[in-house]
Amino acid sequence: MKVALVLGSGGARGYAHIGAIQVLRERGHQITAISGSSIGALIGGLEATSKLDEYTEWVLGLSQKDVLLMMDPQIGAAGAVRMERVFTKMRELYAGALIEELPIPYTAIATDLVSGREVWFQSGPLETAVRASISIPGVITPIVESGRLLVDGGVVNPVPMEPVMAADADFTLAVSLSGFDPLELGASPVRSTSFFGSLLSKLRKDDGPAEPPYQEPPSDLSIASITSRSIETMSAVITRYRMASHHPDILVTVPHTAAKSLDFHKAAELIALGRDLTEAALGAVA
Repeated sequence: MKVALVLGSGGARGYAHIGAIQVLRERGHQITAISGSSIGALIGGLEATSKLDEYTEWVLGLSQKDVLLMMDPQIGAAGAVRMERVFTKMRELYAGALIEELPIPYTAIATDLVSGREVWFQSGPLETAVRASISIPGVITPIVESGRLLVDGGVVNPVPMEPVMAADADFTLAVSLSGFDPLELGASPVRSTSFFGSLLSKLRKDDGPAEPPYQEPPSDLSIASITSRSIETMSAVITRYRMASHHPDILVTVPHTAAKSLDFHKAAELIALGRDLTEAALGAVA
């Protein structure tokens, strides 16, 4: 059958996209359209250029030390890491490909921080589209293109359904990496009722200055971790509301417990997880 494929944002969990594509191939399905945000744009671009298998072989050989060396950390810049070694590898694989010349209709999503608008890349250099789409705010350095300051597409559209809605396909399959099922994510607020009571109780018991009625975060919690987790939470909520109007025929949701956003050394287990989740999702509608 013909499949319109939507690949979501979510850092290293995006390796699960590879497993999903492998399952679709093995079942004989034809991918007729691809849209992606962030890591979804990267993996989708590799599939559209028939370079996904080469990329998969490369990431399967990366150790945690290899990944740390490729991060290129920097201080006082627009992003915590440059990742130039990774982008050099992408440049090699994409080989100057233009989106409008790809055999599969393709859309990469980015966010323009100047206008606050969503940007769809459906023509021009694939490398530029992917580089813009994967620029996680505060983590990966953004780029400037045509006067626009571009960052991760997941900021505004984590699972970009809209570009494939008119595709020539028998069904749409979306892979969400937000960590939560966007259709089950609770909308009701959780109210804190114990704060003032605990504080007053402590003030009454102590003669001296009261201790803060809260705990400090762990000392090993990094800015990058806080930033990426905040974006993941925001993405899950955005996805929930956007999917209310544009829902895929089949949704694969990768749990947030599968990996942290920067766990790029866990390719083998995340590809396997993507395969299992996709098999289960397809089997549920067979």
